[in-house]
Amino acid sequence: MGKKRDSSGAVTRGDVDLSKYEALDGEWRKVGLAAPARRALVDAKLYKVSDLRKISLIELTELHGMGKSAIARLVNLMDAKKIRFR
Repeated sequence: MGKKRDSSGAVTRGDVDLSKYEALDGEWRKVGLAAPARRALVDAKLYKVSDLRKISLIELTELHGMGKSAIARLVNLMDAKKIRFR
């Protein structure tokens, strides 16, 4: 499925407005997370590494789009910043 533009010119993929994510997933993009993981974090209102202390590891693993690689990368980032899950 390719990218489309809606009537306002925003890039969409099916019914999802991707511009919403592009405005909010900057930190996740910088650390190299895949798009499904970035969207899952933004949908959960988690916009930066320090926001991950609001949830548990179990909650993170249950987010739709969050794969093993993304979880491992996030855990490593949290360890480096001495941040712990709830």
